[in-house]
Amino acid sequence: MNMIVIMVFIAGAFLVQMGLGFFQLKHFSKAYAELRRIGKVAIGKKPGKIRSGTIVLFAVSKSGRILKAKKMQGVTVMATFKDLQGFEDKNIRHLTDEDMAHCNKLLKAAIQDAVSNYKIIMSGGVIPEKSSLFRNMMMKAERMVAVKK
Repeated sequence: MNMIVIMVFIAGAFLVQMGLGFFQLKHFSKAYAELRRIGKVAIGKKPGKIRSGTIVLFAVSKSGRILKAKKMQGVTVMATFKDLQGFEDKNIRHLTDEDMAHCNKLLKAAIQDAVSNYKIIMSGGVIPEKSSLFRNMMMKAERMVAVKK
């Protein structure tokens, strides 16, 4: 009987997590669509494994001028996008550490990722896919098996 209660609890927690994740994705889509109406959108992220994750969105003109900026930073799925002040009318290609002086370390990393992604895309390149935790574990396991052979 206790095992059934535990399984029901785990299933319920999973469904709640899925529902909250859906709302967060819906919120991201709304913020992205808002910025997309203004111009091109540069996206940067700094996923948090234990600490808070951060996503930044920059609406950018054809010349690279930042028209509007938004950020989402938090540990839970309850995090929402908020306006990011201090970047309007600056060129995304030429952001400096002084421009990011008011930002925390995770936000700076996400902004630098957005700048890097923007430069790669505008030069005609493709953003390399970053390996997930599961993929890294599988590659390590494959290397260990290959070494033993």
